[in-house]
Order: sequence, then structure tokens, then C-alpha cells
Amino acid sequence: MADDPIDTPPSPHDAAVAPRGAMGRRTLLIGAAGASAVVSIRPAMAQAQASVMQCEIPVPDRKNAGRYVAADGSLVDPGTPGAVPPASRPFTGEEVRRAVQGANLPGADADATRAYTNYIRNLQSGTSGFTCFASIQMPRR
Repeated sequence: MADDPIDTPPSPHDAAVAPRGAMGRRTLLIGAAGASAVVSIRPAMAQAQASVMQCEIPVPDRKNAGRYVAADGSLVDPGTPGAVPPASRPFTGEEVRRAVQGANLPGADADATRAYTNYIRNLQSGTSGFTCFASIQMPRR
């Protein structure tokens, strides 16, 4: 019966080549789960990054619609010297990211871009656009 493979004890070489028993199966399962997580997380991160770039930041927020934006980013009454009118539309996260790096916001000259970006930098939690701006500030991998 020594020739029967079932009765032959495994050699050390066999253990290195093919994991046996519960520990080997557990190791294989953990490895498979880890690979699956990597495959699942990467598309989700890419999708989240894309949605961050498409999120919107109104200048000013809806409750302050009609207010003008001073150079320092504060909201002032219409007609205040040096203030710019509210933006005609919300800006996307990507547009704001570029503006923070030095580009002008769409439809805005340098003075309006400076005022709008100062307003955006001063956004507080709970204000429309805050989460979007906070998200574009997060480092990317």
C-alpha cells in the first residue's frame, strides 16, 4: 500500500508547493479577498475623484444670492466699491482647483476670480460648496 498516494505522507517539498489543510485554504482565501478588494476599491476611488471634480460651488450660496463679493471674499451689499457681482453660475470643483492654482474662473476676470476664490477659501461647514472645496483640497494618490 506504500504506492497508494493517499497513504503516502506529504514530503516537505509538497508543503512548499501546495498549501494543505485549513491554514493553506485560509491563506489562499485571504489572498483572494485582498486582491478582490484592490480591484473593487480602485474604480471606486477613480469614480469618487471624478465626482469631486464635478461637484459644484455656488458663489455666493443660495441664501446670499444677490449679494456682491468683496476682494477679501466677504459678502457685501450691491454697489459696494470694489465688490464684484455674484457669479452667474456655480463653479465645478475642477474649475476651482485650476483657479486656486492661478487660472481665471470661467467668465471671470482676475479681480473677480480673486474675490470668488477668497470667498470659497472662507467657506464654513454647512455652507453650500464647503464639502466640494474640502474634497478638492485632499491630496490625491
